[in-house]
Amino acid sequence: MTIANCHNIMDFRRIAKRKLPAPVFHYIDGGADDEWTLRRNTVAYDDYELLPSQLSDVSDISIETTLFGKPLATPLVIAPTGASKLFHPGGELAVSRAAEKFDMVYSLSTVATTTIEEIGASGGHPKMFQIYVFRDRGLTGEFVERCQASGYTALCLTVDTPVAGNRERDSHYGMMATAKPALRSVASMLRHPGWLYRAVVRKDMELVNITAGAEAEKFTDQSIKEFIDRQFDRSLTWKDVEWLAKKWDGPLVVKGVQTVDDCRKAADAGATAVMLSNHGGRQLESAPAPVDCIAEVADALRDRLEIICDGGIRRGTHIVKALALGANACSIGRAYLYPLAAGGQAGVERGLGLLHDELRRTLALLGCDAVHKLGPRHIRHRA
Repeated sequence: MTIANCHNIMDFRRIAKRKLPAPVFHYIDGGADDEWTLRRNTVAYDDYELLPSQLSDVSDISIETTLFGKPLATPLVIAPTGASKLFHPGGELAVSRAAEKFDMVYSLSTVATTTIEEIGASGGHPKMFQIYVFRDRGLTGEFVERCQASGYTALCLTVDTPVAGNRERDSHYGMMATAKPALRSVASMLRHPGWLYRAVVRKDMELVNITAGAEAEKFTDQSIKEFIDRQFDRSLTWKDVEWLAKKWDGPLVVKGVQTVDDCRKAADAGATAVMLSNHGGRQLESAPAPVDCIAEVADALRDRLEIICDGGIRRGTHIVKALALGANACSIGRAYLYPLAAGGQAGVERGLGLLHDELRRTLALLGCDAVHKLGPRHIRHRA
């Protein structure tokens, strides 16, 4: 099977599973505990029905929207995910270049394998940097300054990782650290010599935005979980969000909130947008699916915050449902990582193309000619 034979996002997953060492594939694919939240993120979309309006003029479909005060060609956003070179040598740059072709917002993770500056120079499309408030506020401040110098449009503060989630697949398959798997995974690694060469010899998978700091040596000898537990600040409060909002002085997204109360606090602290997210089902098990959080947050705060739905999107219908419920945009993680692993930039471009084709087709069949016209009349929750 090749990417030309992929006709939906889950087709790319089959290729990714074949191409990647088992620990790496399951690092993409897995979630926390029993993975109920991971599964629910996508299954929850099945609880909503779309209500078509027939004999509507849909000869011209527009998916253009506005986010962060900027006009965009699409309501789809590339979510921040760590260490993209784990999955393909093209890494973050391959995804950013694919996103540019669709005029999409590309989000770079703090734990990326490509620098802030390289992504900033990778095209004219909007960029967002996902940031943490570390114990060392100086390091966080340095990230902010680098993003400002590199022309990033927005910051995205992740707030749902006071500790790492219990990702049992990583333990089972031996994914102990980003590029230093356990002995039990050696056989799988040896079946993928190209990946092994890039990891061990070329050191492609270094987390370059972290290793430039004072904690570099400690980090490279620790697992991701240990790094989070030791370096992330569990004492953070909304006062820290206020500090970051003032230091950045631009569009600020708070990622990892799911309740109206937290979203209101985000707005009060200076955030301009929220990313309704449970970290792809990788943190708190039994957290609600993001799609189920949209309507309540939109009803309460649509005049104060932009809303991005992050989690479980695999189809264009999912995007339409989230927007109809009140989201301004949707972000995808695994839905571009599977294509990246399957075929690099070409894979991502094909995957994004399929999602956008599905989005336009769904709008036409729904009888709605523009994403900004989507609303409650187009959707209902199944009894």
